[in-house]
Amino acid sequence: MDRSSPVPLYFQVAQHIERSIEAGALPRGTRLPNEIVLAQQLGVSRPTMRKAMEYLVGKGLVVRQRGVGTRVVSPKVRRALELTSLFDDLDAIGQRPTTEVLSNTIEDASAEVAELLGVPRGSPVIAIRRLRSALNQPIACLTNHLSASRITLSTDALETDGLYQLLRRSGVQLHSATQVIGARTATAAEARMLGLSKGSALLTMQRTAYDDHGSVVEYGNHVYSAARYSFHMSLLSI
Repeated sequence: MDRSSPVPLYFQVAQHIERSIEAGALPRGTRLPNEIVLAQQLGVSRPTMRKAMEYLVGKGLVVRQRGVGTRVVSPKVRRALELTSLFDDLDAIGQRPTTEVLSNTIEDASAEVAELLGVPRGSPVIAIRRLRSALNQPIACLTNHLSASRITLSTDALETDGLYQLLRRSGVQLHSATQVIGARTATAAEARMLGLSKGSALLTMQRTAYDDHGSVVEYGNHVYSAARYSFHMSLLSI
């Protein structure tokens, strides 16, 4: 720990432990020593150690259980802002994604969906709703709409592969997308599905993806558990 740094000591401690979790040195399920022992090991005071642990609990990296102690849980999924699917991103970092298809139907496009997909109102569209988990923990509720004329999607396929994988296999070339990222609190239904308390923080994303001809391929409206998920981006000065 750098005591001459302007970065608060508790935050340095928390970052040290967070890096160990993300690197796999402290895998999921690891039981951490108590605060007194950790404080001695890291050469900090007990109040500093307690504040660092509270920070890690708040980020969803560790959990405290009476009679059990403090254990490491799954590290938060960090997703780069690229034209990839959540399934692809989780699979790439070894998070073993699983999907529960909540609904997979063909319906008449409402005025809103028709405008988003660039199809006539009343056109047949595929409406998919899925629950995506990683390492047996729910992460996101995903709602997607696609024109039914572009692809056929079976429930079995959606449970084993990501949507973008299925699109690529069908010859659809994804080229670009626009998306809006926001935040809000979870409804009671969303909280139940994601294993959260009602009112917990959610990240939201609305994405419209286009093919190499500029036509809309799909519109997605997704919500993510903010305790288990974050978006990661790099910024350049211009």
